[in-house]
Amino acid sequence: MHKIWLIVQREYLTRVRKKSFIIMTFVGPLLMAAMIIVPVWLATVSSDGEETIEVLDESGFFAGKLQDKGELKFHYVQEPLETAKKRVTENENSSLLYIPKLDLDNPQGIKLFSQENTSLSTQLNLERMLKSEIEEQKFARSGVDKAVLDKIKTDIDINTVNLKDGDEKSSNAAVTSGAGYVGAILIYMFIFIYGVQIMRGVIEEKTNRIVEVVISSVKPFQLMMGKILGIAAVGLTQFLLWITLSFAVVTLLSSRFQTDRFSDKQISQTMETMQDAGQAEKAQEMNKIMSALDNLNVPLLLGCFLFYFLGGYLLYGALFGAIGSAVDNETDTQQFMLPITIPLIMSFIVAQTVIMKNPDGPVAFWMSIIPFTSPISMMLRLPFGVPGWQLALSMALLVLGFIGTVWLAGRIYRVGILMYGKKVNYRELSKWLFYKG
Repeated sequence: MHKIWLIVQREYLTRVRKKSFIIMTFVGPLLMAAMIIVPVWLATVSSDGEETIEVLDESGFFAGKLQDKGELKFHYVQEPLETAKKRVTENENSSLLYIPKLDLDNPQGIKLFSQENTSLSTQLNLERMLKSEIEEQKFARSGVDKAVLDKIKTDIDINTVNLKDGDEKSSNAAVTSGAGYVGAILIYMFIFIYGVQIMRGVIEEKTNRIVEVVISSVKPFQLMMGKILGIAAVGLTQFLLWITLSFAVVTLLSSRFQTDRFSDKQISQTMETMQDAGQAEKAQEMNKIMSALDNLNVPLLLGCFLFYFLGGYLLYGALFGAIGSAVDNETDTQQFMLPITIPLIMSFIVAQTVIMKNPDGPVAFWMSIIPFTSPISMMLRLPFGVPGWQLALSMALLVLGFIGTVWLAGRIYRVGILMYGKKVNYRELSKWLFYKG
């Protein structure tokens, strides 16, 4: 055990002292924050300027009906089509909406002429506005008052309430799913990032013949375990630092852009004073999301995240280490990587098609129990609530799975780490498992 600890220290200190580790530790949270903030910021500040839409309406159905909306400004013209088209070619910021004589039951032939390619948002906005006006005309023709129909239309908003443990707690399926998905994708990323580090480290030591010197002092199994645990400590350190720094960044941004929480009384007052009903709905929706976040069992989620993060990494890390010991370069690892990555990839595919739709179903249950898929599948199920016995069984089997893969990887590692220049296949690996010594 002392020798394993020495290897753990060596692997840990060697990696945390690298400039790349230090840089990514501080830059990582900023990059993740930028991935969220920058697109939102660009969406709010980006603007192509006002676009003038000249309307040539031969049908007469839309006279004065198309009102300016956002960056779209409408200007009606009465002139031949060719003359209007020629003027559009001379102005980059204008377009010509040509509306021929129409059959309201089958409106065809509407065209939009512009010097440049029309943006999708402009096309969709125009189609929406024209559709609305045509419907107005058809309602008027049939003698139906559209205002009456608008009053008849009713939006239903169901408030979901969780009655577990006898308490009524507000819930939100989107928030619950999002919390599980974030944990699952982080585990997925860390397993691959640090698992590949183990594999590359083993290949590097093997090709540089450093391992021949190290093996003279420690057993191959001790070397493999020390490398796996050392890199696990590096990953855990970086993850905890990212959490701390991300919390600091979020706190700083929150103080800069303060977001007020809304009580039920405040929502009622806000809805009375707001003239825009859309803003009132957004305030109410925000309050529901915050209430759902408050009702998540955050300590349980964080504790299970750390367990499945470490358990999944150790299980797959042992297999990555075995692959590294069996080959001489990274090119040869591809044939062995696919069987290992399939369970992880399958977990994400099944998560989107099955687990998210029915987190308590038989597929979700078995995938959260099997060690190779449980780190991702269980994290997706946890926010929805998992019986204690299922969680305990999943954790126990993950521990047993780690022990089994370490034994399996150790058998391959002790033979492959000192073997050079031989192309290895699955048949050869199976023989290594039963070598004595």
